[in-house]
Amino acid sequence: MYLEISGLTQPCAPTLVLSAGLGGLGSFWQPQLAALRKAHRVVIYDQRGTGRSPDVLPDGYSMRDMAAELADALAEREITRFGIIGHALGGMVAMQLALDYPERVERLAIVNGWLRLNAHTRRCFQVRQDLLLKAGVEAYVRAQPLFLYPADWLAENEARMEAEDALHCAHFQGTENLLHRLHALMSCDFTPQASLISRPVLLICSQDDLLVPSACSRQLYKALPNATLETMPRGGHAMSVTESAAFNAILLTWLDETASALSLSEPLWQKP
Repeated sequence: MYLEISGLTQPCAPTLVLSAGLGGLGSFWQPQLAALRKAHRVVIYDQRGTGRSPDVLPDGYSMRDMAAELADALAEREITRFGIIGHALGGMVAMQLALDYPERVERLAIVNGWLRLNAHTRRCFQVRQDLLLKAGVEAYVRAQPLFLYPADWLAENEARMEAEDALHCAHFQGTENLLHRLHALMSCDFTPQASLISRPVLLICSQDDLLVPSACSRQLYKALPNATLETMPRGGHAMSVTESAAFNAILLTWLDETASALSLSEPLWQKP
């Protein structure tokens, strides 16, 4: 698995792992890196089967597999305690890590996450899947920004979108890989176990998110025992890109406020 480690180099420096959404690429977090590197060791990675981590994903690929792969890749680099920031699918990876590796995860920030898939989000994913299977990769890629960004921001950044479309088509993760990852994402349900995650959790959502309604974060907020919810008024599903200054301010404030949580004297939850 391809990882990049940057920022502070001291062994005792707080470590943040950034996990992207369905696209899987660590480069998604570019607007956050400079701000986070000032006080943290920062890890970005390309998820298995995407970008610079090419692979053929197996049938039955699951969220638990995604969490295990990341945990193993970090352990190989002697990173055994960390906070994790996840966007959508990356937020699901974060929760799975907190449940499966409670001794490792210090705190979690989940951007546009959910307990279980919302009916509206399911419809959006089904439309995207149909586009991929019936119209092809180019149609899928060209439609993707409609689910990520507000309309006015898209119109103002048309040249950037055209360049990104070409890049994403050229480096597409592959239809089978995408479908395996999408199935893992759509089938996971944290309703039975969310209350077991007691470490600090920051939830950030956007009121104008077309893909994941902000109500999903409110539902998740009620289920997690130690959560903070921040709702941004605009920015779409990828508000960490479109409203990066406001997003970074929220994230940095919470990181400062939860710095004391870095002591792992107790696990996140006790197995019965």
